Amino acid sequence: MESAIFSLGDNLRHPISGEFLTESERHQQLIRYSVWASESGFDAVHIGEHHFNDYMLSSPPVVLSAIGQQVPDLILSTAVTLVPTLDPVRAAEDYSTLENLFPGRVEIVAGRGNFFSRSYPAFGLDVTNARAIFDEKLALLQRLLREENISWAGEFREPLDDITVRPRPTDEIPLWIGAGSTTSALLAAKLGCRLMLPSVFGHPKMFVPIIEQYREAWHDAGRSEEDIVIGSCCHAFAGTSHADMRERFTPRYDHYWTFVDQLISDNTGGKVQMPFDLESFLAGPAVAGSSQECVDRMAELHELLGHNRQLFMFDLGGVSDSELEETVRRFGEEVLPHLPS
Repeated sequence: MESAIFSLGDNLRHPISGEFLTESERHQQLIRYSVWASESGFDAVHIGEHHFNDYMLSSPPVVLSAIGQQVPDLILSTAVTLVPTLDPVRAAEDYSTLENLFPGRVEIVAGRGNFFSRSYPAFGLDVTNARAIFDEKLALLQRLLREENISWAGEFREPLDDITVRPRPTDEIPLWIGAGSTTSALLAAKLGCRLMLPSVFGHPKMFVPIIEQYREAWHDAGRSEEDIVIGSCCHAFAGTSHADMRERFTPRYDHYWTFVDQLISDNTGGKVQMPFDLESFLAGPAVAGSSQECVDRMAELHELLGHNRQLFMFDLGGVSDSELEETVRRFGEEVLPHLPS
């Protein structure tokens, strides 16, 4: 199994010390985070994209370019690229440029961002068309990255007449689809894309039917079983013991989830609320505890999901550099060697 660090870029005060990083300092921390991950044996880094809130990462290809200069080996990927609010031509240019700087190391995880629907009108879009916009722009982005001399017409941008994006990628850029629904999973199978589960938003069991539908549709499309790639993500912390995790991680996790819950509530008009419950989260979207507990939990998740890559979010809730480096390095030394093959 491949391992990755990931970040959505929350920029919160540390719940105990009150330490608060400027946005510039937080971006610099992401580079150090990636260096520690590279030195600790992780395979990839995934960077999220959000707009107009305290998830302050809005330009993944720029951040990934800075990271790529500091680490020679990590796969450079997004945790989500918000395809509906991007122009596919511009996005293809940006990620193809990144891939030319770091050949063979770049990936894209495409998503709708439907939990944060207020960004749609800010980009001049009608959120009620979110699904149609996503489907159209994603298919066009895939073509722009793979083909030259494209003529195209659709509903949500002006037509293209014999357009070739430059620079051309040196190799095919793997494209994932973040799929929390059957519709997105079936689209991923149709387009031959990898499947990324947004499993920080619920118990892993809820994604099993989505995986089954993806696999069935993949095979129905005549694709090979060996080409299926599935990713999952979690909140993570490796402490010296279970008690150490509870003492140090719980305040940050509670702090972070209170922020997430309020943000989602604000963006859904209060329709979606997910209050913090440590015990439920340890059985659900978290991999946290002693190193051995993390090893055991990963074995459970792999048995359930049969996935190929696990994304670990260590940098949540206002984490300090010392805590972040400590848990990343402990994970690399004591957990990664025991991940399922």
